[in-house]
Amino acid sequence: MVAAASMVTLVGTVTGTISAFDEAGGSDRARPEVTRAASRAPLPAVPLPSPSPSRTGRTTPSPAPEKPRTRLPAPSPARTERKQPTTTVSPRLYRHPDSQVLDWVRAHPDDPRTALIASRIADRPAAVWFADRAAGTIAARVRAVTAGAAAEGRVPVLVPYAIPGRDCGGASRGGAPDLAAYDAWIDAFARGLGSGEVIVILEPDSIAQSGCLSDAARAARFASLARAGRTLKTANPRARVYYDAGHSGWNPPARQAALLKQAGAAASDGIFSNVSNFHTTADEIAYDRQVLDALGGPASLGAVIDTSRNGNGAPPDGQWCDPAGRKIGRAPTLVTGEPQIDAYLWVKLPGESDGCTGAAGTFTPSYAYDLAR
Repeated sequence: MVAAASMVTLVGTVTGTISAFDEAGGSDRARPEVTRAASRAPLPAVPLPSPSPSRTGRTTPSPAPEKPRTRLPAPSPARTERKQPTTTVSPRLYRHPDSQVLDWVRAHPDDPRTALIASRIADRPAAVWFADRAAGTIAARVRAVTAGAAAEGRVPVLVPYAIPGRDCGGASRGGAPDLAAYDAWIDAFARGLGSGEVIVILEPDSIAQSGCLSDAARAARFASLARAGRTLKTANPRARVYYDAGHSGWNPPARQAALLKQAGAAASDGIFSNVSNFHTTADEIAYDRQVLDALGGPASLGAVIDTSRNGNGAPPDGQWCDPAGRKIGRAPTLVTGEPQIDAYLWVKLPGESDGCTGAAGTFTPSYAYDLAR
């Protein structure tokens, strides 16, 4: 079993990729050949704002642990990204002003590691995770992020993470108590989307890691995910909703596409891959194109790739917990120059531990520094 989303920070509490505690008192941990060349229509242009000054205000912060992942079934060979010009950070992506890495940078101005961590990690836009299963508060939490992004004319990346049976009952088990509660949670989540551009990474691992479910339970989950996509798009037609494609070291493309089709992904904006994982961008591009080709659907479908820690590729031994020798990958951007690839995103914030270099979900400066060097 492969978990793609390792250790995130969650929302309500606002931390690094941002995080929220599960209402039940437990912690939420976000764990884990090109065949089609149709060009993607770019996201609608918006005026680029002037760079925002650093802000120090916080909104009811509290630390949140992250999610460990299970070991890869078939480790892929380590491969370093080919030397290419570094993609410039898109000024259109939103960087939330509250995160663990920003807290650390502000609190340690004299640490010799601070300048590098600040310039290569803290200043980059990253996703905001929502794992609080309480439907009564989630709309306001989402709205706070989308409103902040809209005020700057930027695009936030949001990660709903509350599917029932999350992580197949493993270390990141939790989420909504049942699918009826999840549907209500998504309805509330959608009410916070606003009317501006937003990218939604819908439920990491929910499709690629569905093998633990019975046929009936899987069909019910996929029906709920299809409903979630429709709900989000109805609430905000400018929202781009992407579905879980795992990563290139997990399910074969045809198998993953079949699962995605059952979950309604062909009616969405596309797929996401490599969340909290380490596979190279080149591998993910090839894999995502194969998945999209097998998925079918309109030519407008695209993919987004988590490049936050994939600069040196995946470890050859399949290690997932803060493996040594990894590097940050390409900068977050909405302009990839690659057909069918809509964005490179930092879904997991580099430096937030998987649980080996520090407590799961906490910012570990030594690990961040190693990734950034």
